[in-house]
Amino acid sequence: MISEKQFKQELDLIIKNAILEDVGPGDYSSLACIPDSATGKAKLLVKEDGIIAGVAFAKMIFEYVDPNMQIETFIADGATVKKGDVVFHVSGSSQSILKAERVVLNSMQRMSAIATKTKKYVHLLEGTNTKVLDTRKTTPGFRACEKWAVKIGGGENHRFALYDMVMLKDNHIDFAGGITLAIAKTKKYLKEKNLDLKIIIEARNLDEIDEILRSEGVYRILIDNFNFEDTKKAIAMIGNKCLTESSGNINENTIRQYAECGVNYISSGALTHSVYNMDLSLKAI
Repeated sequence: MISEKQFKQELDLIIKNAILEDVGPGDYSSLACIPDSATGKAKLLVKEDGIIAGVAFAKMIFEYVDPNMQIETFIADGATVKKGDVVFHVSGSSQSILKAERVVLNSMQRMSAIATKTKKYVHLLEGTNTKVLDTRKTTPGFRACEKWAVKIGGGENHRFALYDMVMLKDNHIDFAGGITLAIAKTKKYLKEKNLDLKIIIEARNLDEIDEILRSEGVYRILIDNFNFEDTKKAIAMIGNKCLTESSGNINENTIRQYAECGVNYISSGALTHSVYNMDLSLKAI
């Protein structure tokens, strides 16, 4: 995974680009009718039950827009919230509050929806040894926040991007000339480039599982689009030789059954690509 420093840099870039996109040369609506000297206060109001996420990120946004704004937090990231709850108060320049408002809301609504869905999946796996993973199926330019939201919801992060872990999927395998060649070429490349990266390889059937197990150095096998029975067979074949991950059309109705097959991880793109933003608003008080 990427370092904390890299992650912070990603967050800073998201904020910079979001403010540039939304504010541009100026918030003329506010500049036109609100004096520079005006101060105000607003509350972050929850309008839908769920898991709140993005509180710490909102503070970063307010800090970027105006370091003089003050935040009083009542509910922290990861807490269960209900309609009518107030998460925080923000006070300071009225123009600054309005300048940051939409970026804060867009971010928190998306992050809270992801955290809420993740928490639901985590709850469905209680009592098993299986952990929930996200994927790279994220909103372009907003990945760091979406993966942060998965962590807030109790899930775990898969690789952040193409550069922090090797994941050999079907197209890599086919273009490389097969599983054994793909693994051998990858190990050779990593050694030549002095890269310390874990290798995950996707298996499409039990024969591919068998072939993967003949090679050393595989960190995790991705058991992709297997049914329950074949997943159990795959787990029995793999044993303790490496970690296992199930993926492919797994939803809240099937996730528990896949976990009970004995996989270490279940990855779900739905955590980030199939959520509806939680309803939140920032209201003047």
